[in-house]
Amino acid sequence: MANVIDIAKAAVIAYNEKDWSKARDILAANAVYDEKGTNRRIKGAGEIIEAWQGWAKAFPDSKATFVREFASGDTAVLELVWKGTHTGPLQTPAGTIPPSNKRIEVPACQIVQVEGGKAKSAAHYFDLLTMLAQIGASGAVKTAA
Repeated sequence: MANVIDIAKAAVIAYNEKDWSKARDILAANAVYDEKGTNRRIKGAGEIIEAWQGWAKAFPDSKATFVREFASGDTAVLELVWKGTHTGPLQTPAGTIPPSNKRIEVPACQIVQVEGGKAKSAAHYFDLLTMLAQIGASGAVKTAA
């Protein structure tokens, strides 16, 4: 059986490869993905993959590199750097941001809980404002009330 860090990293690797079948195999059916940068809390493997596909549409070459990882019990902490080029439409609560063809480099952190060999929950912290500034769309931020 894979260890907690390997399972947590496998979800990111599946995204990097845009292998949605692999992502579905890694995520628990009732997984919860708490995307802190966008204030979205997504429940269910299918819905999580749909959200990831939205990011992949906006940044088709997007990939995370691993900076460091740590595990304690059933939880892994991954420090990441997301890089990619904004060549597709980015859907936001304020509307669609057209492709800017600009590169992003965004540091991030994921805290992933593993249960039964699958990713059960993940909190994904990243600086959305930095990413929007990098693509020239920082005015598109809509804050939650």
